[in-house]
Amino acid sequence: MKKPASATDYLEQITAAVTYISEQHPFIPEVGIILGTGLGQLIDKIEVEASLSYKDIPCFPISTVETHAGELVLGTLHGVPIVAMKGRFHYYEGYDMKAVTFPVRVMRQLGIKQLIVSNAAGGLDPAFEVGDVMLINDHIDLFPENPLRGKNLDDFGVRFPDMSEPYDQGWLEAAVRVAKQEGIKVHQGVYAGVQGPNLETKAEYRYLRTIGADAVGMSTVPEVIVARQMELPVLAMSAITDLCSPGKVKKISIQEVIAAAAIAEPKMTRIIASLIRQWSDH
Repeated sequence: MKKPASATDYLEQITAAVTYISEQHPFIPEVGIILGTGLGQLIDKIEVEASLSYKDIPCFPISTVETHAGELVLGTLHGVPIVAMKGRFHYYEGYDMKAVTFPVRVMRQLGIKQLIVSNAAGGLDPAFEVGDVMLINDHIDLFPENPLRGKNLDDFGVRFPDMSEPYDQGWLEAAVRVAKQEGIKVHQGVYAGVQGPNLETKAEYRYLRTIGADAVGMSTVPEVIVARQMELPVLAMSAITDLCSPGKVKKISIQEVIAAAAIAEPKMTRIIASLIRQWSDH
């Protein structure tokens, strides 16, 4: 069995990735963005200055999901320096949580002050429709492993970070205002993070709804935990790709998930772009 990387090794890996990225393109981003399944359209609005393949960045994981391009994009959006991930890493791909959250550590070391996360999720709230956007205002962590497990990385934050408000209230309020200005209907709700890769049974959907979840997906929570340890304000949103409330559950393929994400994508892109524009005005 491969020995887990020590805290020192992990820090060295982060440093190696940051050094390589900085050497390829000297750049200090202010906002980091993680783009989930079928949500890469925002890249078209970024004035790209450099695009680095994950496989070329030292110690960076490699995305195995077919819809994830596997590129780190550096550029500006409305004049704001951005680093955007075209594709993320999931626990179900076989990575441990330190690998899943490695890019968040790297982006923080590059200089980001804010993190925006998007994902595709199943809708548990009966009011949701396919293609809706849900702003995440809280989450339920159902992953079997925590990214902060093991020796604490004191350089990044405290051993026991507070999670009473994982999603930044100011960002949430701004996103609601922007959506209203853009004429986009948005929901707010609780995201349940599960390991996957299988979808849930009907009984599991009922259970998730009972414990307070409005949507369910296989990402986001680990990245948010790490971001909050580093005191990064987070905005996260879900594209509702399938309906999971009683009477609405049906079999779904990854192709259908991608098609549904494409309905929500323009809405999410407009919200994020407008938020960044407002950020640039301050």
